[in-house]
Amino acid sequence: MSQPISLEAVEQIFTAARSHHAWTDRPVSADELKSLYEIMKWGPTSVNSGPARLVFVQSDAGKEKLYPALMEANVAQVRAAPVTAIVAFDERFFDHVKDLFPAYDATALFAGDRKLRQETAFRNSSMQGAYLIIAARALGLDACPMSGFDNAKVDEAFFQNGTWRSNFICTLGHGDGTKLWPRGPRLAFEDVCRVV
Repeated sequence: MSQPISLEAVEQIFTAARSHHAWTDRPVSADELKSLYEIMKWGPTSVNSGPARLVFVQSDAGKEKLYPALMEANVAQVRAAPVTAIVAFDERFFDHVKDLFPAYDATALFAGDRKLRQETAFRNSSMQGAYLIIAARALGLDACPMSGFDNAKVDEAFFQNGTWRSNFICTLGHGDGTKLWPRGPRLAFEDVCRVV
């Protein structure tokens, strides 16, 4: 049986973690980005499909391609962040299902049902994006997911003529704690949960 992780780990990943909008100039290495993926890939997805695809935008040229898709309020944050991850999904994720889920070949199920594969790709890539944030925090990085951008513009700039589609973006790096806003409250258990 698994044992609970330490309170310090819970704090680092959840209760004391913050979404940062300002960043230090400390870089994020290629090895750190690989480590992020190597952790997040183990999070569960439907039939182990793993539909998420990631583009780590680090270069000035890559950022220039991303700026026109952003809401004005997000441009400065993306400019300052060492990395902005485009969390995307592959519309043809099912091409890998036979290998990833050998217990049952669900390829035909997804190939023959456009609505099912779109819902599966979006839902599961969203979960995988959350795993990315958890992995980043576990590795000592900060993250700020955002949806303040135009998906169609991101797809045109980064995924033209391909099968990948953007879900959301997330800045990554080492946040500047001196520029954090006061922490927002959360709803109480009684307000949002039912036990039946």
